[in-house]
Amino acid sequence: MMMRAAVAERPGPPDVLQVREVPVPEPRPGWTLVRVRAFGLNRSEMFTRQGHSPGVRFPRVLGIECVGEVAEGGVLAPGTRVAAVMGEMGRAFDGGYAEYALLPDELLIPVATDLEWEVFGALPETYLTAQGSLDVLRADGGTLLVRGGTSSVGMAALSLAKGLGLRTIATTRNPGKVKALEAAGADHVVVDDGGIADGVRAVVPDGPDHVLELVGAATLADSLALVRKGGTVCMTGILSGEWVIPEFEPMQALSSGTRLTTFHSDEMRGAAGAGTLRRLVDGVADGRFRPNIDRVFALDEIADAHRYMEADEATGKLVVRL
Repeated sequence: MMMRAAVAERPGPPDVLQVREVPVPEPRPGWTLVRVRAFGLNRSEMFTRQGHSPGVRFPRVLGIECVGEVAEGGVLAPGTRVAAVMGEMGRAFDGGYAEYALLPDELLIPVATDLEWEVFGALPETYLTAQGSLDVLRADGGTLLVRGGTSSVGMAALSLAKGLGLRTIATTRNPGKVKALEAAGADHVVVDDGGIADGVRAVVPDGPDHVLELVGAATLADSLALVRKGGTVCMTGILSGEWVIPEFEPMQALSSGTRLTTFHSDEMRGAAGAGTLRRLVDGVADGRFRPNIDRVFALDEIADAHRYMEADEATGKLVVRL
């Protein structure tokens, strides 16, 4: 039996992603064959495609998340709707960029939902990451600064923060995306034209209580200088592609009592994120949360989708619907 899959033949530009016919994986003990119905795109997949993920062997079917139905094998009944995220999907083994994915049983999260596949597919990685970040920030009140607000995780965090009653500030480098951020739930938007300190301090003179750092190492030191004394900065994203701060001096960068933490979505894989994802899916279904889907692509458009992502054109989540 054959299926269509987007295969990264080698590291390189978006055109290395080729949709071709490949054999459907054979189920084996401890693994479940999933009929993929949709998957979200993530910048980590872009970095893997570019060759920046150590240990990844090519050719490889990328994709760190997917939603679909159990087709065969495993412990769940065929037809069960499931989501899967992380756990080395698309890196150590083939991931979600295909009509079928063979996935470890422990990664699967059964979710009873009638959401459209593209809506369901926009949620796992993005919303689990946003919720996990808010959890480690202990953001139960005060002001939240979302740095990199037009990213899919940034917009999800704004939606969730609104439900928590937080006052929110979002940043963007593109003035044309201000209205989209306001629609997503941002109370204030600061355009990053080379610095955001003046704009942020105009809203909160002592600095925000919490900072969700999605740009990465390029702006982390600046975020630590902005957060109020005793506040928390959580580095979750690397939109800038920079992982390391040269000559970082913690005692100079952090004031007394200020916390620096991180969140990695792999901590929400499988059973660890199951309850949270089900609550988030229910929240979308009843209108409490609104997934910000920028565009929905077909599998044949995967190279175009990666070009769009790489050009930073998206405001929200990109989804592929099969």
